[in-house]
Amino acid sequence: MRRLDPSAPRRILVRATNWVGDAVMTLPALAALHRACPQADIEVLARPWAGAVYAAVPGVSRVLAYDKDGAHAGAGGLLRLAGELRARRYDWALLLQNAFEAALLARLARVPTRLGYARDGRGFLLSHAVKLAPKFRQVHETSYYLYILRQAGLLTSDPPAGGVAPKLRLREADRAWASEFVARQGLGGARLLGIAPGAAFGPAKMWPAERFAAAARELGASWDAALLFGSSGEAPACGAVAKGLEGAKALDLAGTTDLGQALALLERVSLFLTNDSGLMHAAAALGRPTVAVFGSTNPVTTGPLGPRVTLVRGRAECAPCLKPTCERGDLACFTSVEPDAVAQAALALLQGGVA
Repeated sequence: MRRLDPSAPRRILVRATNWVGDAVMTLPALAALHRACPQADIEVLARPWAGAVYAAVPGVSRVLAYDKDGAHAGAGGLLRLAGELRARRYDWALLLQNAFEAALLARLARVPTRLGYARDGRGFLLSHAVKLAPKFRQVHETSYYLYILRQAGLLTSDPPAGGVAPKLRLREADRAWASEFVARQGLGGARLLGIAPGAAFGPAKMWPAERFAAAARELGASWDAALLFGSSGEAPACGAVAKGLEGAKALDLAGTTDLGQALALLERVSLFLTNDSGLMHAAAALGRPTVAVFGSTNPVTTGPLGPRVTLVRGRAECAPCLKPTCERGDLACFTSVEPDAVAQAALALLQGGVA
């Protein structure tokens, strides 16, 4: 593949990944792109629910919403979006999303340099197609995205197999909202415990809600109030945790905040208990003490990276199976994780020890 001249572009389009956790893991690649091409305006095209991840990234001048359920729905909407992008006259498109559609959109937008992995039959649509070498599948996902830049000559060395810790920055407007929210709830100065008991991938990613509640009860001396994070679809899990906290101060935020607001509240927690989820990656990238329970997924490639992170895994020979549901039916990867193990891991993390 021909190497790119980093001094050439004046405007770069980045097609973001669709999920919050994946978006957080692309941040090192965006930072590297900005370092390589400091003269370029970098604009990120993202689905509305993930846009807040990029809103305050240094070097990103604009976040564009891909409203696939509204203005950009269907074939007509895709063509409309292509026209909007074509009018912005991008020099490069960095396609972090692997989908065929991302490459088609960049081609329809007439972006002359289109860089991304040759996946999903889209290689012919790319001007600079990166072959998916076997080693790229085995590295942490942050390095998976960095390898695209490495193959294009925009990095001077291979990224580490273990990944690069993302740094997540938040909009000041969201931080101001969080300050007002905490004050209205009478939680100024309170030690906040964050809990995210849901996961979009499926039940094989979800440690039982009652166990989150049990672990939180064991940690009762370490927190004054709990914030329960989740989407509207995760409201049942958040509700079950709230019920299990047995009258302790708990605010169920499921479906009540947008992502920017949730991230700003997450930045305020003293401890975060979570499944493998998008907010897990966000909390780690914000430097919050994070205890993540892993079941069917692989922490080697998608584990959270940050200065204060502990993983808790069960004893199951079938894990990680990478399946959304448990084919065995016993969810052994989670049922073998007891609440006291998570509580002890959290206490060790808070005390600066090793869990």
